[in-house]
Amino acid sequence: MSFADALSIAASVRAGDRTATEVLEEHLGRIAERETEIHAFNLVTEQDARATAAAVDAAVAAGNDPGPLAGVPVAIKDNLCTRGVPTTCSSKILEGWRPPYDATVVQRLAAAGAVAVGKTNLDEFAMGSSTENSAFGPTRNPHDTSRVPGGSSGGSAAAVAAGFAPISLGSDTGGSIRQPAALCGVVGVKPTYGLVSRLGLVAFGSSLDQVGPFAHTVADAALVCEVVGGHDAGDSTSIPGDFPAVTEHLSDGVSGLRVGIVTEMMGEGIAPDVAARVRAAAAALAAAGATVEEVSVPAVTFGLSAYYLVAPAEASSNLSRYDGVRFGNRIEAATTGEMMTATRTAGFGDEVKRRIMLGTFVLSAGYFDAFYGTAQKVRTLMRQDFDAAYEQFDVLISPTSPTTAFAIGDKTADPMTMYLNDICTIPTNLAGHAAMSVPFGTGDDGLPVGVQVLAPALGEIPMFRAAAVLEAAALAEGGAK
Repeated sequence: MSFADALSIAASVRAGDRTATEVLEEHLGRIAERETEIHAFNLVTEQDARATAAAVDAAVAAGNDPGPLAGVPVAIKDNLCTRGVPTTCSSKILEGWRPPYDATVVQRLAAAGAVAVGKTNLDEFAMGSSTENSAFGPTRNPHDTSRVPGGSSGGSAAAVAAGFAPISLGSDTGGSIRQPAALCGVVGVKPTYGLVSRLGLVAFGSSLDQVGPFAHTVADAALVCEVVGGHDAGDSTSIPGDFPAVTEHLSDGVSGLRVGIVTEMMGEGIAPDVAARVRAAAAALAAAGATVEEVSVPAVTFGLSAYYLVAPAEASSNLSRYDGVRFGNRIEAATTGEMMTATRTAGFGDEVKRRIMLGTFVLSAGYFDAFYGTAQKVRTLMRQDFDAAYEQFDVLISPTSPTTAFAIGDKTADPMTMYLNDICTIPTNLAGHAAMSVPFGTGDDGLPVGVQVLAPALGEIPMFRAAAVLEAAALAEGGAK
């Protein structure tokens, strides 16, 4: 089933052809119809959304322009702060917490006229690849509700795929936007680290986290990136200047663009039907005028090992603030130490505890250099290997996920099997570069396959050019079948 894209909705609302209220009620109707089946949301904010839509309609009636996303419903991952609205990170430990401010990206969406419809489910504190690690239960894939939607931003991906909202926001620490985008058959973007503000994003891995959009189309994703991106003085890691003007270049094509297929991401562990779709995508880019060749980025093979030292180390530091003193839930006990232990024992889920313990271990005296220090050296090596590849190529392509969506419960008993879902996405986070997933047909099981387009830091323009060509090729292929 196809759904209206954000650009067309905003154009109709700004022109007065439709009201934001009508658009909202249509989407709330879809939520009412399928949300109990899919569980994309932790909270649907109907009352606030209706008030926002009414304000957009009042602005249009007064002859004012509400903004480029006028009346467009948007779903927000529940690790982004929303003023006065519960922000749980899908964890019991933040029960009852209502942030006193909006995340910068939430403010910018509102300023552009978007209508927030709710907070989406995620793996607890964004730690997972299937959205099964939520304290509030799993989210299901709208294409097949026996399958996972991917993670950790599975609720945001499912909300767009199910037509609950044309756009949503997620966060990507090791693939948490791109992998669920691939499994749910939508577009997902992880921008260059620092291009989108992290102010108000509840931290998992501070040197890895990045906010980005899910959308039905490449054009919608490009617009959202420009709306939420750009410098934020409140974020010390924010890059000066605006987000690159990607929307102006979507029709430039790929003639003359140099595209590399990452050899190390096409072999062991990649399902044959997924690899076949990447080969088809490469052929489509070549047919559109790009030069396409294979390229080796040797250090990506160490990505998983390095990531699961760096990310847990940063998580163990970031999550130490949840101790029952200031934020969220608190389990009373005789002493402060016992209270903290009881609060964390009851409040954190198994996967979060696993990563906190791993991170604390790798940062401990006697192990820091051997583990965390070595992982950071590998991270530097990975950047160098990517830099060498980008001297020859403008963008790279690979699978986004090694398989299509797997069954709920399939991989929960073996953390390592679950972690392997991120082998193609993690390297970009370690390097701080840009990458996005574009739907490109289906696997042998009829479920969506995503092709990943990777680019160097601040390489969003060629990345979106390639993505737009792949999107057009996928549509043409689908129409021809």
